[in-house]
Amino acid sequence: MFHVLVTLDANYLPPLKVLMNSLFRNNNRSFTFYLLYSRIPEIEIELLKQFVERQGHQLAPIFVDPDLFADAPVFRHYTAEMYYRLAAHQFLPPHLDRVLYLDPDIVAINPIDELYDMDFEGNMFIAAEHTHSTKVANLFNKLRLKTPNAKGYFNTGVMMMNLPLMRKEVRLEDIYQFIRDNRFKLVLPDQDVLNGLYWDKIKPVDGYRYNYDARYYDMIQLLPNPKHDLHWIQENTVFIHYCGKDKPWKENYKGELGLFYKQYSDVLQFEEEKT
Repeated sequence: MFHVLVTLDANYLPPLKVLMNSLFRNNNRSFTFYLLYSRIPEIEIELLKQFVERQGHQLAPIFVDPDLFADAPVFRHYTAEMYYRLAAHQFLPPHLDRVLYLDPDIVAINPIDELYDMDFEGNMFIAAEHTHSTKVANLFNKLRLKTPNAKGYFNTGVMMMNLPLMRKEVRLEDIYQFIRDNRFKLVLPDQDVLNGLYWDKIKPVDGYRYNYDARYYDMIQLLPNPKHDLHWIQENTVFIHYCGKDKPWKENYKGELGLFYKQYSDVLQFEEEKT
C-alpha cells in the first residue's frame, strides 16, 4: 500500500482529485490518503471520501487546530496549511514509518514505487532540487538561511518522510523559533524552514524525474537542442509540478506541460459525468 499525505484548503480540492486520479491510473497498489486540514467544510470532506472509496482506496481526514501555525507568515498564494507537513509526524498513525507528501498542483505520469520504496539512508527526508532555478540562488539561500554546507535548496512539493526519525528529532518549538528568528527573511516559508533546519537530513533525488517544474520545460524549448522533450518526460518523469501562481486549471494557462493535467482532468470529468 502507498501512504500519501496532503495538506490544503478547500480551494485546492479540484486539483487534488486530478492528482489522485493520475496516481490511481499509473499504479497497481492501493492508496491511503491522509488529509491534514482546518478549513474544509465537512460535506466537502465526505464527498472526497466517497470519491476515493469509489476507486477502491481510502481517505483518512485529520482535522488540525488552525491555531497551530497561527503566527507563521502567510502571503500570496501560500496558506497556513503549507506548514502542516512539517508537523505531520504528530498527526499520522504511530505505526506508520514512511509517507509520501505531495502538493496538490502535481500530476503523476508514471509509477511512484521506485521513489516510495527508496532507502532513506539515515535521512529524514528524500526530496529534489529544482536545479535550473536554484543554481544562481544557492549561495543566496545558504547565506540567508545560514546553511553554508547544505547540499542544495530542496523543493517541499514532493517529499518522502521518515516518520520514526521525524518523531524523534522534529520539535514544533524549533520550527516556531526558526520562524520567529527569520520572519523577514522567509521567501518560500515552509520550504525555507525545512532547508534551514534540516538541510543535513535530506537525501537528494533527480528533480527532472521526481519533481519536474513545468515552468522549466517552457523555458528550455527556447534553447537549441533542449535537454528534455515530451517523449523523454513521458518515459522518465514521475511527477510534474505546476509551480508558481500560474496553474493548469486556470483558463489562461499557456504552459505546454498542462496537457498532462488536462489529460487526467478530462478523464476525471468524464467518469464523474457517468456516475
